[in-house]
Amino acid sequence: MHQHRHLRLALATATAAALTGGLLTFAATTATAADSFKVAKADFNGDGIGDVVASAPVATVSGRTGAGQIVALYGSASGVTSAKRTTISQNTSGVPGTAEAGDYFGYVTAYADFNGDGYDDLAVGTPYEKVGTDTDGGDLTILWGSKSGLTGKGVNVKDPAPTSHDYWGSTLAAGDFDGDGKADLAVGSGASTIYVYKGGFTTTGTSGGRTTVKAPIMSSGIGPINLTAGDVNGDGRTDLVVDGFETKTGIGWNTNYYVPGTASGLSAAPTKTLLPGTITGIGDINGDGYGDIVSGAGWDSKTSDGTPYPVGAADGGKVNITYGTASGPGSTTGVTQNTGSVPGTSEKGDSFGWEIDLGDINGDGYQDLVVATAKEDISGVTDAGMVTVLYGSASGLNVSSGFQSFAQSTAGVPGTDEKNDLFGLDVKLDDVTGDGKADLVVGSHENSGDGSVTYLPSNGKKITTTGSRALSVTSVGVSTAGAPQLGAVFAN
Repeated sequence: MHQHRHLRLALATATAAALTGGLLTFAATTATAADSFKVAKADFNGDGIGDVVASAPVATVSGRTGAGQIVALYGSASGVTSAKRTTISQNTSGVPGTAEAGDYFGYVTAYADFNGDGYDDLAVGTPYEKVGTDTDGGDLTILWGSKSGLTGKGVNVKDPAPTSHDYWGSTLAAGDFDGDGKADLAVGSGASTIYVYKGGFTTTGTSGGRTTVKAPIMSSGIGPINLTAGDVNGDGRTDLVVDGFETKTGIGWNTNYYVPGTASGLSAAPTKTLLPGTITGIGDINGDGYGDIVSGAGWDSKTSDGTPYPVGAADGGKVNITYGTASGPGSTTGVTQNTGSVPGTSEKGDSFGWEIDLGDINGDGYQDLVVATAKEDISGVTDAGMVTVLYGSASGLNVSSGFQSFAQSTAGVPGTDEKNDLFGLDVKLDDVTGDGKADLVVGSHENSGDGSVTYLPSNGKKITTTGSRALSVTSVGVSTAGAPQLGAVFAN
């Protein structure tokens, strides 16, 4: 069976994800939040300033390797710091469950105000949780926001069909899929059925109801790679993009699907097929009121045995952008490091599109895009990694001018280029200073898997290194034992 393996060290102990075909081995991917086409920010403590959640999914807790932790970094006038934060595991008071080896608490996260109290809450997937006698049955927790932020107080959302699949909570996306003003939650597992919980969650874990979506999967036990929420057709209801697999060839090439929101919630099945990418974001790049679908296909054009990827790939990686219209997904364009004047050069193994995120950096009303090239070699340093910022405009993504690129060798960026740092392990654009402009947060594989979170603020016009800082694992209360992978996953 032909396979292309995109080496995600986000969960080094869980191996890699097969992104273009073949069996999927779970790896950390982000889920997109209750985003409109303008891309909302998380605010767990209700102070009006954006917050960021960084997972350390392989963190050791009470001697148990891979138990996992999440770190809520609360925004302030000076951005995110190690001082204003909450570090939570399954051993934190109020959190359902117990920290156990290999659970990977924080493997995937999604935020929204699920109980309607004015504070954003956090859905946390723990897909390798043992449930009773079911190894890797999976678990899902909602942590409630409050004036004090995330405190650990939370509730368990039980798997409605535990005997039919494993890895409950391995993919998450939050949005208002029926347009009733309440945040809904889509939950995936190792099966084709995506469960959609209607808004109105209570402290006992019940919601306003539950529906399902059937997504194409390659075979039993391998569910969607990722779920992304956003309003593509501008009707005020959140739509869903499922990063999954085609089922026609038997190879299982990565293929993505569009599921529109309706007055009764998400459609029961996808209505359109999209170009590939295993990490997706939705935001209005050209300011026309419709969410644009951006998917990172960070692999080369051929598999290791020379089999050409059928569509949507390029050597060095590619980002596929499908512009939204009133009828849903419209025209698609591709961007590589050889497109226009995009920084860098497309080279095999670069992984341009490893991660992406959207946010308005300069406040002009157009969503801007950050693209991670986590395996970029810099000045002979293998897999040092870099991130590229491309700005939105009325004509779409600007690939000719105004772009920026950052590596740890960039003047003012903390750290240095080192082998296997994978700067850009995950990326996040969010306003964490309260000025209305999106700042950049970058995760890396720093120090052989300890991980790190780097903060690069917006100065109102562009991303700058002035005021930048790096947050280490120890500074946020995470143990360095067992390569915790801080910054492998940001809540979106």
